[in-house]
Amino acid sequence: QVQLVESGGGLVQPGGSLRLSCVASGDISRFYAMVWYRQTPGKERELVASIIGGGSTNYAESVKGRFTISRDNAKNTMYLQMNSLKPEDTAIYYCNRYPLFLSWGQGTQVTVSS
Repeated sequence: QVQLVESGGGLVQPGGSLRLSCVASGDISRFYAMVWYRQTPGKERELVASIIGGGSTNYAESVKGRFTISRDNAKNTMYLQMNSLKPEDTAIYYCNRYPLFLSWGQGTQVTVSS
């Protein structure tokens, strides 16, 4: 089974930027769609952004205009560019295939704080 590894998280001040990466151990070009989720303690995992094979994207209202999802099939990698970060973006971010989820990875922690 293809495995996914997230990276790129860290501590950033409000208004800052981060780019998350999701590297797959196999070919992602066959995936219908890929997604980014985030989760904070005590809350359910929240869908942040999705990208369908041809490049069509969708975003949660809370991140529209600030986050950009993209994928590079040649590198088997998906990205999430996050700009104008807010404290409420603090969470562990996970990537996955959609709609047939793979095993969830460890995620990458994003902390937005001054």
